[in-house]
Amino acid sequence: MRLFLILACFVSLPAFGQTTMSGEEFDRYTQGKTLFYGQQGQAYGVERYLPDRRVIWSFLDGDCKKGIWYEREDSQICFLYEDRLDPQCWSFSQGPHGLIARFENNLEATELYEAEDIGEEMLCYGPDVGV
Repeated sequence: MRLFLILACFVSLPAFGQTTMSGEEFDRYTQGKTLFYGQQGQAYGVERYLPDRRVIWSFLDGDCKKGIWYEREDSQICFLYEDRLDPQCWSFSQGPHGLIARFENNLEATELYEAEDIGEEMLCYGPDVGV
């Protein structure tokens, strides 16, 4: 419930006029953090940022995917995850309440907002084990 209330505060925040972060700025901001993201007032996912541009992503379902990120020439930050071969590229800017991520820098596409620290941990369950 707390996560929903925090995310609801960011629904109408505009991303216009903010400068796109470089890979160095993004790394400096994120490294060592676990950030929760929301979209349109709903929880979207969580990502843990590790050294050497490594990440762990989850859609908050306990299914975590390891990956890496890199910066493209156009300053987009692209993520490659263990279950996908196609890069997921985002432009990041820093708003008054945290990161704003725009998928493929497209104003019509998915836009995520960093949620404030909600005091929750990222849950990753082990692989499915059959009998």
